[in-house]
Amino acid sequence: MEFGIQFFPTNGPAQQSAADYWANALGCVDLCDELNYTSIRTVEHYFGRYGGYSPSPVAFLSAAAMRSKKARLITGAVLPAFSHPLKLASELTFLDALSNGRLEAGFARAFLPIEFERFGVSLDESRARFDEALTLIRKVMIEENVTHNGRFWKFPATTILPRPTQQPCMPFWIAAVQTHASFEMAGRLGYGIMAIPVTGATMRELIGIYRKAWKDAGHPGNGRIMLAFHMYCSPSKEEARATTEPEITAYLKAFADAARAWTTGTNSKDYVGYDKIVTHLDSATWESQIANNSAWIGTPDSIANQINTYLGEIGGIDIASMQVNYGNIPSDKAHASMRLFTKEVMPQVKV
Repeated sequence: MEFGIQFFPTNGPAQQSAADYWANALGCVDLCDELNYTSIRTVEHYFGRYGGYSPSPVAFLSAAAMRSKKARLITGAVLPAFSHPLKLASELTFLDALSNGRLEAGFARAFLPIEFERFGVSLDESRARFDEALTLIRKVMIEENVTHNGRFWKFPATTILPRPTQQPCMPFWIAAVQTHASFEMAGRLGYGIMAIPVTGATMRELIGIYRKAWKDAGHPGNGRIMLAFHMYCSPSKEEARATTEPEITAYLKAFADAARAWTTGTNSKDYVGYDKIVTHLDSATWESQIANNSAWIGTPDSIANQINTYLGEIGGIDIASMQVNYGNIPSDKAHASMRLFTKEVMPQVKV
């Protein structure tokens, strides 16, 4: 299993400037090659504290590509609903060239009502837009002189530049929460799946659905699975809690506030049950995040035991993508956590 780092800002100007947050993030990137973190990932969101400092994964990963010479760069994830597929495909192939073929492209449908409202896109078109865009983005990367006459986009014979550095194109990932259909689709198409941790029994079932679809479609191997975690490793469990509890609490609040429109009248056939996300987030705590394996926080031995137990329950994954500087964790503490994790946790991971 590989360990990577990810960046999901939940700050606004009242908490920390964007300049300070991204300087902190790039400082973490500087440690990747030395400490054997093999991937760097960030999100695409807009307007609010929940990810709003990260409207362009391509821009940040371009900077990261200049700081780490070995780590893979992963969009985690870009939102095709808000971009023309030709523009997004061209930006991704540009980053693939800039990084000398280290890009992996992750895609998501988006789910925050405010983003759809501000960009003038219907929530009820979410699935159809995503499916059309995803198919089209891959097609224009692999083929030249592509003509398209679809429901949402139309254009005459077009060849995007630059052409992909990786042939036929970079690996694709699909972001999913816990719907069976998303895991099945990613497996059937031969794409990796990027998800968030859920209970061992549920995640084992979802991974089983993904791998079955992968094999049934005739793809070689078992697919690729990436899960996201908050991580903070400290010699002291007391220090770990004191440093991270306020930041995890703030993250949960920012997430709940961003999604709250689902409980105040917003609804869509493409997002059945999303009101339950807010209910869950409102009751979530620092303790519950650790208990459900969304957060690996504590001493090296406690984290290693948590990782081995959880991965044993779900049957293993390919990449753990870890938030290391969430909230206002100072850069010196984030760096120390990363170093301690590499030195004392990585060697203990057995799955």
